[in-house]
Amino acid sequence: MKVGAAAGAGFMGWKYLDEKHGITSDVEMARRLLGLKGKMNALAKLHHNVTKMWYDVLKKNPKKICLYYLDETLTFEDVERRSNQMANWLLSQGIKRGDTVALFMENRPEFFISELGMTKIGVKVALINTAIKQESLVHCIKVSGCKMMFFGTELEEQVRDVASDLAELNIQLYSEGSNLDFCESANQAIRLSSDVAVSTKHVQGIGFSDTFGYIYTSGTTGLPKAAVILHQKMFAFGALMVSGFLVKETDIVYTSLPLFHSAGGGLGLGMMLYSGCSVVIKKRFSASDFWKDCIKYKCTVVQYIGECCRYLLQQPPSSDDSQHCVRLAVGNGLRPEIWGEFQERFNIPEIGEFYGSTEGNGALINHCTSSDARGACGRMGTLLTKITGVKFVKFDVIEEEPIRDKDGFCMECQVDEPGELLFPIKANDPSTRFAGYSDPAATSKKILSNVFVQGDSYFRTGDLLSKDSKGYIHFVDRIGDTFRWKGENCSTTEVTQVISTFPGVEECNVYGVQIPNNLDGRAPCCAITPVDGSIDNIDMRALAHHAQTKLPSYAVPLFLRIQPQIAVTATMKHQKVELRKQGIDINLVTDPLYWLSPSSKVYEPLTEAVYEAVCQQRARL
Repeated sequence: MKVGAAAGAGFMGWKYLDEKHGITSDVEMARRLLGLKGKMNALAKLHHNVTKMWYDVLKKNPKKICLYYLDETLTFEDVERRSNQMANWLLSQGIKRGDTVALFMENRPEFFISELGMTKIGVKVALINTAIKQESLVHCIKVSGCKMMFFGTELEEQVRDVASDLAELNIQLYSEGSNLDFCESANQAIRLSSDVAVSTKHVQGIGFSDTFGYIYTSGTTGLPKAAVILHQKMFAFGALMVSGFLVKETDIVYTSLPLFHSAGGGLGLGMMLYSGCSVVIKKRFSASDFWKDCIKYKCTVVQYIGECCRYLLQQPPSSDDSQHCVRLAVGNGLRPEIWGEFQERFNIPEIGEFYGSTEGNGALINHCTSSDARGACGRMGTLLTKITGVKFVKFDVIEEEPIRDKDGFCMECQVDEPGELLFPIKANDPSTRFAGYSDPAATSKKILSNVFVQGDSYFRTGDLLSKDSKGYIHFVDRIGDTFRWKGENCSTTEVTQVISTFPGVEECNVYGVQIPNNLDGRAPCCAITPVDGSIDNIDMRALAHHAQTKLPSYAVPLFLRIQPQIAVTATMKHQKVELRKQGIDINLVTDPLYWLSPSSKVYEPLTEAVYEAVCQQRARL
């Protein structure tokens, strides 16, 4: 009896320690990832690169399907031959090792084939966002020092607009498609080029610490920044997904995310480059096609970014929702308020949620296989926190700087306290290297020095996150998005989670607005897109009650802006800068505006008279 009681007490004691310190979780994740870190550091010494990654998976199963696109299939051998033709054609055009070529093309197999052909001869690839035009397009090509632009004719008009600017910069222009009046097609010349592999001398000596190419930050203001992507980063993209979420060689991965960005082109294609799995390329995300495609191609893994999941949930229920064989969805930004519904409606057993950035030197992962892991972007117990050196530091949202103590050092956050996430940069650990941007000034802004001791350095994520008592890590807000109102910090993420769940709200974008003559900070404002674009689909009285019931008083949106469509970047991030600039100025905002009337506690139209009263502080907020 005493032995049983002791065993029970021992078990309960272990369970308490395990929950408190995340021991079991840490050991399992360490088993998956620490070996990967050692492998990366070992390969760094051997001058491993993307070309060698490709030849490793090619040898595994050359006859296996590598890429699916529409009704086309390409084996690894097919991709090898066509990428060799691309490499040989580039050499015939005088493009050589160390040069940079801009790749400007929508999602299709030719994107990866062209990229692979370029890297086989040691060329750096500038992956250009297909949404950009004119000044931004010229800027992206200039800052990366491109000698050639290779583009798909589907983007003809965007290229035509800047053709004369590129000619002045002596940049060669070739289209992948038909001949155009301002440049010739490379198609026939590429098809006539040799499909024999180029000499390995072109990549000899190129290693993890060398530049693979450039991916441009989509940003919400200013011209795009060119993030330097090392060969090590391209390796890590796929390796982290495969090792962290147990993606297998037999998997078929569905990606409808842009290949010019780190999500589709880095993680999606990276899983294939690291494991040898197959990838289905979709031209662009389509909520109505998503599950149909998964059934057609027998996909087992799908990629998402948070907004994709919400769009899928907005589709009418269908038998396709559960007739697929998807076992794992990997991505970032799955909102906590829809996480459970997404998994249950679409019968997806596992979610591979991660946190990271294109240019960053670290990542968080949460392999969610149980309901208690939902809503988190990572998990680190005591052991993993110690091993990785990841820190959450106290942050001043007004000054937008970490808070330092009397000795000038940063202070770590308490449990559940939001702070800026920092990843260590260690001179003796190549896997923590931060390559930065093509602009040195932009690079220096992302490095925080003398954080806990003199001489240490950390990568600044620019995001506020918190860690709970079980080690689950939760995204709070982007720095600059969190704002102060009447002495309180308002999290746009928290408000978004509440407002977006209200009936009739298709999409919402939360931000703070400066009110003339008001010194209380920035007032909470929410841009809302109603279902079907009609304000009649939203019960304003009920919405006001919902917000006031679910949110702290200081976080309740005081103003609403009704938009037919929320402005987003190419990777579906909400754009807020212009909204913040316009604020609630009825002379600048053409969309309908509402305010939370202090007398009725209901959202009412913001008229000229009300706006004047608010600005002159005659209306109490």
